[in-house]
Amino acid sequence: MKDILEKAARIKLLILDVDGVLTDGGLFFGDDGQEYKAFNSQDGHGLKMLQKHGVRCAIITGRTSKVVEHRMRNLGIDLLYQGQENKLEAFAHLLTVVDLEPDQVAYVGDDVVDLPVMRKVGLAIAVQNAHPWVVRHAHWQTPRAGGHGAARDVCEMLLEAHGALQRELESYL
Repeated sequence: MKDILEKAARIKLLILDVDGVLTDGGLFFGDDGQEYKAFNSQDGHGLKMLQKHGVRCAIITGRTSKVVEHRMRNLGIDLLYQGQENKLEAFAHLLTVVDLEPDQVAYVGDDVVDLPVMRKVGLAIAVQNAHPWVVRHAHWQTPRAGGHGAARDVCEMLLEAHGALQRELESYL
């Protein structure tokens, strides 16, 4: 775990996939075609705490959804790349926007479409219920599943590596 925390201490940008990471991967559609997703509120608070301590957050997802746009706006995440069939292209563009090197970036994924980016970043993270091939290529795996606190696990691990977790948690006492 020491080497993971050393990698995590260098992270200035956290990139997350949506389906299977911020949600449990289920896709819900109404009769009218409207898409619905369930997000974990603890994940959301973790992302807000992380941003408060200077780590930017971004989304790269293969699907396009208004509900994702709304949720990210609610969380203050303006680096949103939806409809990305080639996540590596979005990643390359994002690096130029934020002016960071790949080793300053963490990526959280759950499926094989996430591997091209995961193999380029300084800290590749698989959620607990990720595809076995993704787990094999990750530096770290979350204790909890996607949509069930995995993003919060990542945020708290990054806050710990940055020396801010205890202070952040104690601020609520």
